[in-house]
Amino acid sequence: MIFKQIESGGDRNYAYLFACEKTKEGALVDPSPDPFKVLKAAKKEGVEIKYVINTHSHFDHSGGNNHFRDIDGNKPVTFINCGAGTEISDGEVIKLGELKLEFINTPGHTPDSICIKVQDKLITGDTLFVGKIGGTYGEKDARAEFKSLKKIMTLPHDTEVWPGHDYGVKPYSTIGYELKSNPFIKRLNNFSEFLRLKQNWIAYKKEHGIK
Repeated sequence: MIFKQIESGGDRNYAYLFACEKTKEGALVDPSPDPFKVLKAAKKEGVEIKYVINTHSHFDHSGGNNHFRDIDGNKPVTFINCGAGTEISDGEVIKLGELKLEFINTPGHTPDSICIKVQDKLITGDTLFVGKIGGTYGEKDARAEFKSLKKIMTLPHDTEVWPGHDYGVKPYSTIGYELKSNPFIKRLNNFSEFLRLKQNWIAYKKEHGIK
């Protein structure tokens, strides 16, 4: 598998490139805010872009989509979870050559948030960061996020977590690492405690020296 994490500007955004080593068929995930940097990485690997996928609809993740609509008129790109693009179902799988991409619906940060699992890697967008989680508005969204996080925490502990922003102490982690060290994940057995931490996150960060 060809796999690249790409620093794409903005608020320490990460974009991702997946491709089958054999066929060079690839997918870009959240190719924003700098789509040119993301496209350059794909061309360097000789990848033919078949899919552009957004983990959610926020502009800093989806704003670069239009750049990829006309990269090659003879080889149309399929857009997934991109507003006017193809809708995806929870558990749905698509193939890139010999690679399988599995989609996991994880609403909370936004209603359309998804995670993407490829082999032992999980692209989490703004659902889960290293040591942190995505922001929400109100108790309803927080409860949806709570349920989504519980869902992905059932994955094997060695599953790698690749987030949508460089907000943690390192670029990526694992499910096992998050279970042991992420204060929100430690509270997934009690929604009231989870919500209380979200509501008091600024004070918690200051108290514990978290940036």
